[in-house]
Amino acid sequence: MFKSLGNIANLMKQAQEMKSRMGEMEAKFAEIRVKGSAGGGMVDVEANGQQKILAVRIDEKLLNTDDREMLEDLVAAATNDALNLAKQAAAEQMAEITGGMNLPGMEDMMQQMNPTTTNPSP
Repeated sequence: MFKSLGNIANLMKQAQEMKSRMGEMEAKFAEIRVKGSAGGGMVDVEANGQQKILAVRIDEKLLNTDDREMLEDLVAAATNDALNLAKQAAAEQMAEITGGMNLPGMEDMMQQMNPTTTNPSP
C-alpha cells in the first residue's frame, strides 16, 4: 500500500512539473517558425508552432495567370506543408522540454502531434 502511495506522489510531482512547463512550451511554440512551399516556391506559407498561419507569399507570375484553380490548389498545398512542419517542430520542442518525464498519455499526445508517426490500429 505504501509503495502505491509513493507512485501516486511521484506521479503528482511529475504532473505538477509538467503544468509549470506548459507556459514555457506555449511561448516556445509561438517562437517556432516554419515555411511550407508549393509550386516550386511559387507559393510560400509561414506558420508557427501553435498552428497559426503568419504569412502567405504568392509569386507575382502566379497572380498574373487566369488559372484560379491552380492558385487555390497551391495555396492549400503550401498551407498543409507549413502546418505539418509546424506540428513536427512543436512535437520535437515538446520532447526536448519534457525529456525524461513519463506521464500517462504523453506518448499518445506526441504521436498525434508528429505527422510522421503512425498510430497502430487497435
